[in-house]
Amino acid sequence: MAVLYSFRRCPYAMRARMALLVSGVAVELREVVLRDKPAELLAVSPKGTVPVLMLDDGRVIEQSLDIMLWALGQGDPEDWLGGDDAALIAVNDGAFKGHLDRYKYPERHDSDPLAHRVAGLALLGDLERRLAVNANLCRETRALTDIAIFPFVRQFAAVDRAWFAVQPVPAVQAWLSWHAGSALFEAAMVRRRPWGAGDAPQMLVA
Repeated sequence: MAVLYSFRRCPYAMRARMALLVSGVAVELREVVLRDKPAELLAVSPKGTVPVLMLDDGRVIEQSLDIMLWALGQGDPEDWLGGDDAALIAVNDGAFKGHLDRYKYPERHDSDPLAHRVAGLALLGDLERRLAVNANLCRETRALTDIAIFPFVRQFAAVDRAWFAVQPVPAVQAWLSWHAGSALFEAAMVRRRPWGAGDAPQMLVA
């Protein structure tokens, strides 16, 4: 059986777990404590970041978006691949993530958090325009693009919820609220005890 090394609060791991859940692929979930990474994780992926998916044939997938695409290649009951906007995801994973990090963790980056908050909000303007037309980013129903981007917008909003709630992005706010309240996200965010060698398998299930 495939094994997913994950960390509950990591947005990259969130999107990987959501894609695996919707695909119906059974995987063992190993929750990692990032300050005390298990040797088993480092043995299969020396970079030591999550998520990492180790397939039952020994192959290792180390990038969250690649894990999503692999999972949906096994099963895609909601046709998420039909809503794959690679360019929009690249903006999220590049420019938006850069501003998010410098807004949320200014001490790590020696950055002006308010300047990066403004820049991040400006990038959400493209999402707002899209969501004024459809309930989701590529169409009415959720798809890969929504799930790839949603955890990062959620993290951005959570830095200062009161500030975000009064920003002029009502469609983004409604989209974010819907995805955060979905049964899929709730299943992806179930709390797990940290994994240790010899533990009974914990399965990732909806």
